[in-house]
Amino acid sequence: MPKSKRNKQVTLSKTKKKGRDHKEAIVNSIKDASDKYNSVYVFSFENMRNQKLKEFREQLKSSSRFFLGSNKVMQVALGRTPSDEIKPGLYKLSKLLRGDAGMVFTNLDKVEVQRLFNEFEEYDFARTGTIATEKVDLKEGPLEQFTHEMEPFLRKQGMPVRLNKGVVELVSDYVVCEEGKPLSPEAARILRLLGIKMATFRLHLICRWSPEEFELYIDGPDDSDVE
Repeated sequence: MPKSKRNKQVTLSKTKKKGRDHKEAIVNSIKDASDKYNSVYVFSFENMRNQKLKEFREQLKSSSRFFLGSNKVMQVALGRTPSDEIKPGLYKLSKLLRGDAGMVFTNLDKVEVQRLFNEFEEYDFARTGTIATEKVDLKEGPLEQFTHEMEPFLRKQGMPVRLNKGVVELVSDYVVCEEGKPLSPEAARILRLLGIKMATFRLHLICRWSPEEFELYIDGPDDSDVE
């Protein structure tokens, strides 16, 4: 009788080793980057869109290298204290790698880096849980932007609709979302159908390190922690 695939055993030591090897590779890459590039920035992000970030990274590929992932691993690579930092002052960056954050090592001058990050802004459809930036309400009457095939789907999203001579019609006013409140899954789907984009993918520079200086662009957790 053939063995069931469900009973197949996985050696945990192998999976742990793979994870450890991956982390070590990141640590080594960060150490190499600290020698190859002139400066490094910590940045935060909101409303991450992987494809857009990939395009931004590709744009700067010849002059820069990005690192995102485990803040803990990046902190270990840089060093968390003056005694274990890989270069003087780099431990200060570790203290600012919190939450949705990443690093970019670069040979670009700081004016160019600041310009690129300040200008980077991508609008996209909001996902479930995103805070609505405006109130969207639909008035009773025909919804001519939707075909009759969409009527069952719209009803499933909670919209009070019906078909009237082949035209999708709202039988009463309907509020899709309220400004300042998180979007429900249904609201996010309806906004996408309406073509309304409420999410903006942005990158914010937090600090800059170079062998000559350390600059803090925003208020840190505590001045004494990073100065």
